[in-house]
Amino acid sequence: MTNKDLADLIFPNITKTIKDYEEMYPKRDLSEGAVVTRFAPSPTGFVHIGHIFSSFVAKKAAKDTNGVFFLRIEDTDQERIVDGAITNILKDLSDYDITFDEGMVSETEEKGSYGPYLQSKRKEIYHTFIKYFLENGMAYPCFCSKEELVEIRNAQEKRKDRIGYYGRYAKYRRTPIEEAYNRIKNGEKFVIRLKSPGDFEKKVTVKDLVRGNITFPENDMDIVIMKQDGLPTYHFAHLVDDYLMHTTHIIRSDEWVSSLPVHVQLFSMLDAKPLKYAHLSPIMKDDNGTKRKLSKRKDPECAMHFYHEKGIPTEAVKLYLMTLANTNFEQWMDANKDKTIDDFEFSFNKISKSGGLFDMEKLNNISKNCLSRIKACEFYEMLVNYTKEYDEEFYKLITKYKDFTIGLLNIEREQKKPRKDYAAFSEVKELVWYMYDELFGKHEKTYEFTNITDKDEIIKVMKTYIEKYYDEEDDQTTWFEKIKDLSEEFGYAREVKEYKENPDNYKGHVGDVSMVIRVALTTKAMTPNLYDIMKLFGKNRIIKRIEELEKNI
Repeated sequence: MTNKDLADLIFPNITKTIKDYEEMYPKRDLSEGAVVTRFAPSPTGFVHIGHIFSSFVAKKAAKDTNGVFFLRIEDTDQERIVDGAITNILKDLSDYDITFDEGMVSETEEKGSYGPYLQSKRKEIYHTFIKYFLENGMAYPCFCSKEELVEIRNAQEKRKDRIGYYGRYAKYRRTPIEEAYNRIKNGEKFVIRLKSPGDFEKKVTVKDLVRGNITFPENDMDIVIMKQDGLPTYHFAHLVDDYLMHTTHIIRSDEWVSSLPVHVQLFSMLDAKPLKYAHLSPIMKDDNGTKRKLSKRKDPECAMHFYHEKGIPTEAVKLYLMTLANTNFEQWMDANKDKTIDDFEFSFNKISKSGGLFDMEKLNNISKNCLSRIKACEFYEMLVNYTKEYDEEFYKLITKYKDFTIGLLNIEREQKKPRKDYAAFSEVKELVWYMYDELFGKHEKTYEFTNITDKDEIIKVMKTYIEKYYDEEDDQTTWFEKIKDLSEEFGYAREVKEYKENPDNYKGHVGDVSMVIRVALTTKAMTPNLYDIMKLFGKNRIIKRIEELEKNI
């Protein structure tokens, strides 16, 4: 009896060979140096920032080399699958402009010539490769029960040996073919294990594109390559899929570094061209002076819905991730403000080996820059989309007063140095609530008057201004001249310089009077350009605000 007899017993319906699949999935017609890589999530939970980061890097690497970026869904762990997870993965990736040349496009549909891209639909392909390994003595059936595995582990712990199924502890590695054949024929449950040719005393060195040379002992573990349910384990599926899909680069989290000995060995046993690996360090967080990995459980910023709920634009998140991906990107961005991420030349050797430190302040600054460059009409549409989902009250207001809102958003926007008020759409309402009468009427008002605080003086200044100096047709220069006239009438210097030269001659200066008007109309000492605010308000609303001031001051 031969290994082929055993393989035929286990896989009686497998008639194709590896060569058949090699012909079915020929070498890709790409230029030299083109990167073929993938994002390969499990449909077992939500997409977090680590996923977005690694897929973002993978897409950039492929795009810069005219390569291929594909989406493969690794669903061999059927017990952990979450309903609708593929849809959620696709949506979260799409929100950040992470699109694919090939792969899954919905729960049931895909595009590309190297599929199926859903691992559970590739069972026959995996069985063909496992059968090949069995026929060539590179794998064997293992009948270990859970109890036997516990006994092996206990013996290893007692002897202080390495934990695992290897060497003298590989109980069924040397089982005669005929015995294994009969046990399977009699219905015994089994898994298929790799018959590792590795020697733990020997070393293997792999050049990682991020970390440089990584040296480790050869793998000597007889790992499971097919589970009792007939599906392969992650390690073996990874071999088959990346071999047939002609993947060139594996870009993934550094938690998989420990798997390198197994993966390198599997490709070697198949006599396949080794892949190039880039292991990305996790995004870190400063936790009271201690750096730790960003946590899915502890840190809300780890989940992508955090950025949606705050209303941080996609472009800002992408730019921020690129600052983490390549250490020279921030300097490049400052020197190339008219260019985009697509123009930046990505490099693996510029990826930090220690992992980027998540910095919310930096992300906010990048977001402010992004939002300040968007035209008011576009900003308005984005704000409408955000508030429609997250703030119904504000959504109704800004859609009711569309032109007014666009005018407000356009204050000091389309100029050489635009205002940078907003880091996120969630901040707009809290920064401009005073502009809307509906919000102003119900908001608790705390007037932030500074140098001029006498109530009677404030009311007199406001009434005199509206009755004597206000004119809707004034341009900004004329408007400010009238503010100076008002200041002079009340004993304040027309110019700040005049006041500083002779402070005893004046009660204050024109800036103090301007502040009175600003605070009286908005309650705030810091606002966008006062002239533009007053143009949007108009005379009637200004009068109403003065009436509100008299009631609340």
